Amino acid sequence: MVKTEIGWLLIFLAGMLYATGQEQKDAFFSLDRADQDVAIIYDAYGPRSDSVAAQLLSRDIEKVLGGSIRVSPSNRSYGKGKQILIGGISSGLIRKFLDQDLPQNFTSQWESYYRKAVSDSLLIIGGTDARGTTYGVADLAAYTGVSPWYWWADVPVAPRNEIRIPSAEFFSESPGIKYRGIFINDEDWGLQPWAAKNFEKEVGDIGPKTYEKVFELLLRLKANTIWPAMHPVTRAFFHYPGNAEMAKAYGIVVGTSHAEPMLRNNVDEWKKEFGKFDYVGNSERVYRYWEERVKETVSLDAIYTVGMRGVHDSGMEGVNSVAEAAGVLNKVIDDQRSLLSRYSDKAVTEMPQAFTIYKEVLSLYDHGLEIPEDITLVWTDDNYGYIRRLSNSKERMRSGGAGVYYHASYWGRPHDYLWLSTTHPSLIREEMMKAYSLEARNLWILNVGDIKPAEYNMQLFMDMAFNPEKFTAPEVLRKHGKKFYTEIFGAAGNTIAELRKEYFDLAFERKPEFMGWSQTEPTTKTKESDYQVSEFGDEIARRMVRYTHLGRKTDSIGRLLSRDLRDAYFQLVAYPVKGAMFMNQKQLHRNYAIKYSRQGRLSVQDHRDRSMAYHDSILKITTQYNNSISDGKWNYIMDYSPRNLPVYGQPQFEEVMEKSESSYGFKIEGEEDSKLPTFYIGYGDRSFIDLYLVKPDLVKWKVKGLPEWVKLSSDSGTLKPEKDQKEYRILVTIDEDKWKQSGKPEATSFKLVLGKSSTMIELEVSDFYESTDRVFLEKNHWVSIHATNFTGNTQKGERYWKRIDDLGYSGSVIQAFPLAWAEVDTLNVEEQPTLLYDVQLESAYQKGNLHLFSLPTHPVTNKNKVRIAVQWDNGPIQIVNFETQGRSETWKQNVLRNSASVTLEVDLSKKLRHRLKIYMVDPGVALDYIYIQTDEGAVPYSLVPETNHK
Repeated sequence: MVKTEIGWLLIFLAGMLYATGQEQKDAFFSLDRADQDVAIIYDAYGPRSDSVAAQLLSRDIEKVLGGSIRVSPSNRSYGKGKQILIGGISSGLIRKFLDQDLPQNFTSQWESYYRKAVSDSLLIIGGTDARGTTYGVADLAAYTGVSPWYWWADVPVAPRNEIRIPSAEFFSESPGIKYRGIFINDEDWGLQPWAAKNFEKEVGDIGPKTYEKVFELLLRLKANTIWPAMHPVTRAFFHYPGNAEMAKAYGIVVGTSHAEPMLRNNVDEWKKEFGKFDYVGNSERVYRYWEERVKETVSLDAIYTVGMRGVHDSGMEGVNSVAEAAGVLNKVIDDQRSLLSRYSDKAVTEMPQAFTIYKEVLSLYDHGLEIPEDITLVWTDDNYGYIRRLSNSKERMRSGGAGVYYHASYWGRPHDYLWLSTTHPSLIREEMMKAYSLEARNLWILNVGDIKPAEYNMQLFMDMAFNPEKFTAPEVLRKHGKKFYTEIFGAAGNTIAELRKEYFDLAFERKPEFMGWSQTEPTTKTKESDYQVSEFGDEIARRMVRYTHLGRKTDSIGRLLSRDLRDAYFQLVAYPVKGAMFMNQKQLHRNYAIKYSRQGRLSVQDHRDRSMAYHDSILKITTQYNNSISDGKWNYIMDYSPRNLPVYGQPQFEEVMEKSESSYGFKIEGEEDSKLPTFYIGYGDRSFIDLYLVKPDLVKWKVKGLPEWVKLSSDSGTLKPEKDQKEYRILVTIDEDKWKQSGKPEATSFKLVLGKSSTMIELEVSDFYESTDRVFLEKNHWVSIHATNFTGNTQKGERYWKRIDDLGYSGSVIQAFPLAWAEVDTLNVEEQPTLLYDVQLESAYQKGNLHLFSLPTHPVTNKNKVRIAVQWDNGPIQIVNFETQGRSETWKQNVLRNSASVTLEVDLSKKLRHRLKIYMVDPGVALDYIYIQTDEGAVPYSLVPETNHK
């Protein structure tokens, strides 16, 4: 049969060379709508994935060009039309078309492929291994315009008249990360009900039909690994024989999560009659349980998770101390490896194994676990995007290398985020490039929840895993986003990418799921937010304005898109953006109701009504997702209320209204009763005065005696008990030109007449700052500094501070580099790289507070902490540590707000000019912003505008 195949190939090749000329240099492979005889030939003796790839490619080309594409194994007659040959580079199908042997350093590469247009009628794709071949086909499919998300996000395929592939030889690069994939997790509210009730009713679960679509997506993203769904609602992956067969067909590596050793799904497969899942008192039964699976899977392309935890995501059973647990775990791993040795023809050191250092396992590992060198150490994030730890210099020498298990979705304390995908792409890039630089290159797994709506972050993660070098520069990320959305939405893509960036920026400050200020495990009620309403320009109002603008922009873009793009747009853009907007408006109006009830405002009911309306809006767009788009294809995939946590429910209003004898009232921004915050010339400052009803009444108001240089949004009006007329906010600004023409007065006042009462409102203007130095200034008792806007930055040797854009509250952080070095001598911190910040105060004070904010990162390795050294003026140097321990309350608050902070008391007496010095101590510390506070007021939750010199 092989001879017959080669004979056909030689006859075909001779004909093609005669037709095109052997010396033709500008040949290309082309397909067009007029072609009547097109075939994709796959190696009949190759892996099953060759056949799968051929079938997928034929369907892709049919989508683009129309018509019908034949698919045939290589041991059959091909015909004489245009052909694409698919197989391994060492196969007879491909080898005979190579002019010469390919370089040895290429043929031995992991998951790579060779492509060449032999002529305008013959294209060959040869892989260095099975997945290399498949990735060559996947790249060709992408080249034709078929998105990896054509099925999972209904991205339409644009028809074309012709496909042209350049003739030049192409050698693909080997992936930067060896094993790259996803963990389907917490599938109870999305993927499982969708599969069971909609897509795969015949199984009633996530079965082979669903996994086939998952595996196809992984191959199109050039990923190769699956950690299957494993919650109690889903039967174990190996319960359905077709699941493993589908993995084999698609060439997907099967692994399991940190809680599922030896490819076992404990929550489904460990039965009550087996006794306790305990290797101290029930080791024989546990051993047989693992042995059964090893026998079944020894021929499967798999990564075996070694070690042991509880039945589900819990600590090891049957042990009473860390020391005992560590000893038992050493025995467990020895026995697991003996099973692999017994049933496999391979040496155990050649079988991929992973040990995931998750939660309490970290303390066991540090207690002296003896993990064999060839096992991959899998480090994890803290479930909220910040990697707990990476390999130190000794660990980086291990032959098994290291990997990372990272969350884009999570169920657990302090709060789930299972609904919308809002982990900031810049944070993912920063943390995963940190892992890459410290040699965690053997395994990257992303917890994607239900896959939807984490499409973009999944694409980004897999692109980074395939080619990490491309993402070492932070600025690449914006280009990546624009490319992703432009390839799908065309000319609108750049605008959509910027819109999505704003979506991620807002969620970085507080995820939609966290807007109730509640927690889980244990679950608490929603409560009042930490946003300040009557100070700092009203933090709630500023946030809602941004979301409202984002929502309107989302709608306007959607209306302009062609009809065939709208389902994809709804899934990838509109639903997550509008969902986040509605959740914020729901919870923030609830917060207005809580805060305004203390003033007895009649408008409290209006805010309650708005909060309820926005809750209903979430239900409406979720119903649209499930029932309307794509003709009901995604019914049951989207649940706006996973686990029915309080933040998702109808807003509850338990506040008690303050009683007042008056029918009305007013509140000035800030702490004063009748004095506005100071206005600073050159800054475009504005402030506000809130007028409101307390009882149903008609109350007229008017401002009198207003200087012409003070501008109001309105100087008169009437408060009414009708909806949306019970309160009015007067916006106050300064016309600086008219202020100068009026002689630059330092203060003024005007009369606010509200009903039968009148109050003199005081206003002060400051033109104190005339220096042109690069200095940060006090305004209304606050100095606000973006850490990247330093006055000076000194580098020392190989150590330096590096700016990372598009990250943090301030839009950029300054991070300590390089990452691969141990802690410095804290007795000589003055010799380390130093950031300088010059500060000018308006008045002298006895003392003040210095607030330092950073990303809530963890020590880079166990040789580090998260420290900087701080010096105020020429005072003593203080060591500051942002590190948190375990799941402390400080850590919880840090991850809920994506920020860590430390406060120091500083001396502000004797002079107005001060200097802050920050010395580098540990690598990886990422400073975001700095506040200097000269009074005892509340600290803003969000970032207030920077008070640098204009």
